Amino acid sequence: MCGIAGIINWQAPPDRASVERMVQAMIHRGPDHQAVKVIGSAALGHSRLAIIDLDPVSNQPMGLPHAGLWMVFNGEIYNFKKLRLELEGFGVIFKTKGDAEVLLQAYHKWGSDCLSRLNGMFAFAIWDERNRRLFMARDRAGKKPLYYAILSGGGVVFSSELKALRLHPEISSEISTEAVQQYLSLGYTLSSSCILKNVIKLPAAHYLMIEVGKQNSPKEYWKLDQFFRDKKSYAGDGEATEALDELIKDAVHDRLVSDVPLGSFLSGGIDSSTIVSAMSRLIPLDKIQTYSIGFQEESYSELPEARDVANFLNVNLQDRQVGDDMARILPAIMQTADEPFADNSIIPFYYLAQLASSQVKVCLSGDGSDEFFAGYETYIADIMHQKSTWIPKGIGNMFYLLGDNFFPINFDKVHLTEKILRFLQGNCLDSHRAHMSWRVVFQEADRKKLLRKEHWNNNDDPMRHINPYFKRVKDCHFLDQAMYVDIKTWLVDDILVKVDRATMAHSLEARTPFLDYRIMEFAASLPVNLKMKGLNKKYLLKRSQAGHLPQSVLQRTKKGFNAPVSHWLNGELQDLCYEASTGPAMEEWFDVSFIKNLWDEHRLKRRDNGHKIFSLASFGFWLSSNRENVR
Repeated sequence: MCGIAGIINWQAPPDRASVERMVQAMIHRGPDHQAVKVIGSAALGHSRLAIIDLDPVSNQPMGLPHAGLWMVFNGEIYNFKKLRLELEGFGVIFKTKGDAEVLLQAYHKWGSDCLSRLNGMFAFAIWDERNRRLFMARDRAGKKPLYYAILSGGGVVFSSELKALRLHPEISSEISTEAVQQYLSLGYTLSSSCILKNVIKLPAAHYLMIEVGKQNSPKEYWKLDQFFRDKKSYAGDGEATEALDELIKDAVHDRLVSDVPLGSFLSGGIDSSTIVSAMSRLIPLDKIQTYSIGFQEESYSELPEARDVANFLNVNLQDRQVGDDMARILPAIMQTADEPFADNSIIPFYYLAQLASSQVKVCLSGDGSDEFFAGYETYIADIMHQKSTWIPKGIGNMFYLLGDNFFPINFDKVHLTEKILRFLQGNCLDSHRAHMSWRVVFQEADRKKLLRKEHWNNNDDPMRHINPYFKRVKDCHFLDQAMYVDIKTWLVDDILVKVDRATMAHSLEARTPFLDYRIMEFAASLPVNLKMKGLNKKYLLKRSQAGHLPQSVLQRTKKGFNAPVSHWLNGELQDLCYEASTGPAMEEWFDVSFIKNLWDEHRLKRRDNGHKIFSLASFGFWLSSNRENVR
């Protein structure tokens, strides 16, 4: 895992100093080696976290001088040994033992077609000096980030992190009003946007070729939607179960390759427990280190469950509770996300990564299972919404308003009141908006009240970018539509952002076996009733683990990994977050009186406004950390 940066300048020598500053700004992503190399019109920079082949010969930027190719690469190619053998069959002679050189040689041999052969997580850039063109690509799931911007002379500047990209003098500090609307609605910005105008995120499963004088746009090299449409049939549930169990074991096996200490996150839920269980069948138990985090608030803490699983599998578990220094370091935690970020689970994940990084450099994670195997409660709500369309919207809205005003307020995790109110609210919407409403922070009416008029644009509705995903799978079962949209939005732009930024802040590499492209294709092509049988979520995944995990894990209700911010906002975080959400920097964008009213309701427990207030505080932290450059 690493940080990459670079500049292509068609009209003058590239700005090496800017690339050096970008690399230094990402030293947390790669503390083992930093370097910048200028090759003609290109300046490439790399900050290395050495995981495979620790020999300095594998440092980057890496080149094939005889071919005029130079590369910077962030990630891991898990099938690099197989590709190496194939390339050696063509007469390729390797100088290193790592995956970076295999990737570079694969591009030299197959060009952009090499992407279909890669099993891994990656974001990389290859400069072709002979043909004066830059090739950039991002992995299928979008596990590794890549920001870029087109320069005034037609060149490009790119980086793994926005904070590094901003060190280039041409990057505008102007905030995108569309991105702000996305953030207020969803709690994050979509791949289609960036909090800064004119900065672009290369979408997952896309590549981009940039050549002088050409207007190239990203091209999609892998289409997940086709697997949702092309359903496979099985002789019985048992056949599908065996196939999934073998895929999981193989994906975990591939992710155990490391020349440095390796461990796994363990929450006690089925996802992380499945990963650790597979590890226990592949390597000696005394080699397995697992890590978990908890809270004093019992409804949020999963430490007892994690300890139960660790004892059952007979593996070592290191755990701790979220620290009492949280108020002091919260702004720093939120700034790791690069853009405003409202998912409060980044807080425990930050501490979890900190704990693991004290002992290992690589950790496996169970992320991605919920989106591919129907693990969220929202999918049950989607089914109920489909079956309750006969209820007049006016009646549903009336019950929502009554419940919103008279239901008792409870700050515990995802309490029944919140579920009922969310469902009643969604019942008044069409199926697409109803599905998205479960994760909406501010509905449109509240966004209009919150945002100052000069920043409001009716065309900034986030659904404008989400509806095309629904359209791509419009002929599929609605649950498949919902999962596909979640994969293309929530997973790539929230979950994987959290995982990448929190782990990289501690120079820790996270590997996600459930996002092996073979498992993603398998899960997408499953009939819906193998993902959710009746209202039994993750049916096939649970079935595949029946012989490996205790029934208590398979039957356990999903808790999720949220932090008890609603409690904290009436306690240790109150002063810090009040100042961040109502300070002078916020007045330029928002009606602060609206925000103060949210605080009053929350303090008096008239409403649980924890998620809304936290999202605004996070935006305030971002504005504050960027106040010298943002206008």
